[in-house]
Formats: sequence, structure tokens, C-alpha cells
Amino acid sequence: MTKRSSRLDDAARAGWLYYVAGNTQDQIASKLGVSRQTAQRLVSLARSEGLVRVQIDHPIANCLELSNRLRERFELKFVDVVPTDPGSDSTITGVAESASAELERWLRREEPVLIAVGTGRTLKAAVELLPRMDCRQHKVVSLTGNIAPDGSAAFYNVVFTMSDSVNVRSFPMPLPVIASSAGEREMLHAQAMVRPTLELAKKADVTFVGIGDFSDDAPLFVDGFITKSELTALQNAGAAGEIVGWSFDAAGRMLEGLTNGRVASAPIPPRDRSLVIAAAKGPRKLAGIRGAIRGGLINGLITDEETAEKLLSAAA
Repeated sequence: MTKRSSRLDDAARAGWLYYVAGNTQDQIASKLGVSRQTAQRLVSLARSEGLVRVQIDHPIANCLELSNRLRERFELKFVDVVPTDPGSDSTITGVAESASAELERWLRREEPVLIAVGTGRTLKAAVELLPRMDCRQHKVVSLTGNIAPDGSAAFYNVVFTMSDSVNVRSFPMPLPVIASSAGEREMLHAQAMVRPTLELAKKADVTFVGIGDFSDDAPLFVDGFITKSELTALQNAGAAGEIVGWSFDAAGRMLEGLTNGRVASAPIPPRDRSLVIAAAKGPRKLAGIRGAIRGGLINGLITDEETAEKLLSAAA
């Protein structure tokens, strides 16, 4: 047994004693024969390594009501509204946990399913919360390229992160996120090793995506996939949001030309056969969420109370 695995075993024991058995950290220290400080660190390690997952089983009435209203108002197939933390400006907390739980439910199905995944901070946080699972009956396909502009692996690529804990047959997209030209994209898409992955993406049973915004520190710009001038051009063209690099306006219409002419991602799977769930929340992403719903780019949504209320009030 390695030193790390032994440490994780201790963390798992400490986590069980604290979260399941209800022991105090002093009691854990006594039972494990360590100092209180060590017990505290082991409990923290159990959480940070994903050995412990906290789930609140009590339904929150307002969240359930908002979920139903969103589902009916926008004819969505799936909606989950999580509580809003008034003191946080995070666009991840809450929705990542919900997305992880929904993804886990699909992965635990006995019958084989094909899952398509996008990329981004929220989805990466979601897959990092997944427990260790053996899901060899399923396939997971990436909708977007996994190569950053400098040639390195894209940091927020979800398929590679998922493979750390989930044993599932995965199909990464061996492409840049955005090609240097439309011609290069067509050439790359014609490659024998890429065509099957693009075809597979069209057949997804369920799809999980994030929604990017077009503020001055938009993820596509901050992560180096587009330049400042390209960001400005997209803003001037009325870009409201983006899904796996595909930019769209407030009505959910894909913008012609600009960076969309070079996006190497697979198209968003057809909503008549795939449940396409977007996990997104917050004021910065509101326009993008609204546009994605209006344009029928998604038919499922995971968001928070505040965002849900704004979506409904704007639609009244």
C-alpha cells in the first residue's frame, strides 16, 4: 500500500466517523490515535478528495415550484432549481452539485447509454464530484476539442477529468477548440479518427453542457481561445452566450461567420432525440441561458432560484 492510499484510508475512516457516526473531532482523534489537528486535516481531506458527499434530502418548496414553472413555461423536459446563496457570486456552487447528481443517475443505469459532454468550469466541477464508479456499459463522448491554443491539453476538458474516477469508455475530440480557419476545421473534421466521434455525438441520449457569457472576461477570451478583437466583434454582433464554442444571440440564433466559422466542436446534439441539459446560473449568464431556451438549443436546465425567477419574470 502506498503512503497516499494509506492516507486516503485514514481520511475515509475520519470522514465516516464525522459525517455518518456523528463523532466530534476530539472523539475521532481519540479513536484513530492521532492529534485533534490531524483528525481535522483528515476530515478536510475526505471532503476535498471526494470521499464524502453531502446531500440534503429535504425538498425545498420554492425550488420545486420554480422548477415546475420553468418546465411548463418553456416546455423543457428537465429542470432542477437549486437554492441561491445570497452571499456568493459563484456561478458554479449548487449547479455543479446538481449536475453531478444527474450525471451520476445516468451513469448508474444498467442499460447502455451514450452521454455527450461539453466543457467548462461548471461541468469540470461536476465531474470532480462523481464517486468512483464502474460504468463500462456506457459511452461518453466529448463535443468539443481538447487542445488549447498553445498545444496543451485544454484545462477544462471534462472527458479526461471524468476518467480519473469513472471507468467508462470515453471518446475525446482530438481537435483544437477553435481552428485557425474554416478550411482547417473542414480538413480536421474529415480525418478518419475524427469522423466517428462526430457521428457518435449526434446520437447522444443525454448531453450536459455549460453556457459561456460574453462579458469582457468571457471564458473563451480568458482561456485564450479567442482574441480581444474577436471578443469585441462578437459583442458588437450581439452575442448573448456560447455553448461548446458556438456563439448565439439573444434569440438563440447562431451567429454567422466570426468565430463560428472556425469552431471545431461537434454541433449540439438534436433536441428531438437527446436531452440537452445546461448547467448555468447568475446575472452574467442570464442572457445566454435565456437565448439558449428561446432558440431551442437546450431542453433541460439546472440553475438557481434567483436566475429562475428572472427567467420567469422576463417571460411574463
